[in-house]
Formats: sequence, C-alpha cells, structure tokens
Amino acid sequence: MATVVPLKTGSGAATVRTAADRYLDSITVANTRRTYTTALGKVVPALGEGRPLSAVADDEIGQALEQLWGTAAVSTWNARRGAVGGWLAWCHESGLQPPHIPAWCKRMPDPGSDTPVRSKTAIDRLIARRDVDLREKVTYRMLYETAARADELLGVNIEDLNLAARQCPVKAKGAKAVRRRGQAREDYATETVYWDAGTARLLPRLIGERTRGPLLVTHRKPGPGKVLTPRDVCPDTGLARLSYGQLRALLDRHTRVGGEEGTGWDPHEFRHSGLTHLGEQGVSLLLFMAKSRHKSVSAARKYFKPGAAALAEVTSLLAPSDSQR
Repeated sequence: MATVVPLKTGSGAATVRTAADRYLDSITVANTRRTYTTALGKVVPALGEGRPLSAVADDEIGQALEQLWGTAAVSTWNARRGAVGGWLAWCHESGLQPPHIPAWCKRMPDPGSDTPVRSKTAIDRLIARRDVDLREKVTYRMLYETAARADELLGVNIEDLNLAARQCPVKAKGAKAVRRRGQAREDYATETVYWDAGTARLLPRLIGERTRGPLLVTHRKPGPGKVLTPRDVCPDTGLARLSYGQLRALLDRHTRVGGEEGTGWDPHEFRHSGLTHLGEQGVSLLLFMAKSRHKSVSAARKYFKPGAAALAEVTSLLAPSDSQR
C-alpha cells in the first residue's frame, strides 16, 4: 500500500515526472508498483514531464487516458484509469494541488454487466432538442441506426460514404492491416454499416461543401502541442477528428441527471439500444447477427434484452381465446 510522504516543493512547482517518481517509490507492493509504472510511464510523457503538476487541467488527464487506452479492453481501461486515479489521489494528499480525472472519463462497466436500453422515444427526443448541435444529432442518430461501435464511426471519412446507398465501410473491431506481398498497407479489413432516413436527412447538412477528411470533427483547431496524423485532420478546414473522449463528454452533458457530471449516457448505449429494439421487432437471428456483425450467437445474445413493453406484448399471446372469456 502506498504511503503518503508530503513533498517539500519550496516554490510549489513539483513537476509531473517528479510527482510520479515519488509516488511509485512510495508503493511497497512489487506487483502494484510494476503495474502502475507501466501506466504512468505512458501518461507522464503525454502530459509533459517537466510541467508543473498544478498546471495540468482535468481535461488533459481525460484526454491522455482516452488517447492511450480509449479503445482498449474494458479491463485494461479500468486498470490504467485506476492507476492514474491512485497517483492523483496521493498527490492531493501530499498537498501538490493535482488535477482530477474528469467525470466524463468514468470507469467502464464490465462486459457482462447490464447496459441500459434507451427507448426509441427517448433517443428521438434527445436528437430533436434545440441545444444539441447538428454534429451531435448526426452522431447519435447514426450510432443508433447503424448499430455501429462509436470508435468505428469516429474513424469514418467523408470519401468513405455512399450517400445514395446509405452505407459506408468501417474499420471493424480487431481488424488488422491488410498485407500485400509481405508489405503492410494503410488499409484494413472493413465491414459495412447501413443507416436509414433519419441519418440520410442530416448527413448532407453536416458535410456541406467538404469532400474529404474526417466526417466528425471538432469545432476548434488543435493546439500547437497536439500531434495528429494527416488522416485525422480535415485538409480543408484544419479541424481534428472528434475523439471518443470528446464524444463521451458531449453525450454526458446532454443526458446527465440533475446536472451532475458523469451520470449521463454512454455512446455504447446507442448500439445496445438499436440492437435490442431490432430483437423486440422479431428480426431473425441471421439478420440480427448481420446487423450487429457478431461472429457468434453467444456474443450477440447479450445485446438482446427485451424491455417491459415487449414482454407485456408477448405475454398477451398467452391470453385465453375469445371463446373462453
């Protein structure tokens, strides 16, 4: 267990690296120290080793976690988030005035746990709200109608879209680079997702005059210290691709309960809700798996959890016939 040792900083300018090293030195359990060293070994350079810890903003912590492990397995995300959270808590007790992990950068539920299913009415009302910008309207509607994973849609470029056919390829979960004659290429094995009229009405308005680059972009240009690949920047506007962490923060802001951060929906709930609604409508197993793009029945089954209305409707089939009433 880590022991809190107050740091005598004099000017109060303990650096990110100094605070991390002192924290790791205070951990007496070898396995814990090894695990936390792995996590902080990546977070510290991302934040800037020589910066005063007190100058780091909360959102910078969230962005670093999201960039490093935003698409990792749930167990990995939770472990790395826990390591960073432990470090920041220790720094707080040591009087270093560290940042906090932002509320939108929350611990992820275990894969086997229940994911909330939002009603179609609730999703429609969210997208119809005036305080929800067009970019978010497109994102939320597209996530629901395609039943795609959030990171898949965030990686889509405008040139990938087939607006007439209402479809586009996405880099599938776990996809590996395609190789030709032993040479790695930039393209990946892809899968196709499909949307309907709701998304089709909104997409042209969002794209406007753009013909290439990321479909979903931020509203501001990236700062001078942010390093991005050319594929993640719109060549016409200079705007960066919207990240998973930014999407999660926006959705939390639109759906939080009582104004409390961290109580809103998760982007994955659109996929889960869309697939559940399809299951409630009696879609065949083959079509359901084609839409969800699952490879096994057991993996698809967890996405189908009928709601109260569907259970009530199917129960009506057990009612006595008219002749017996």
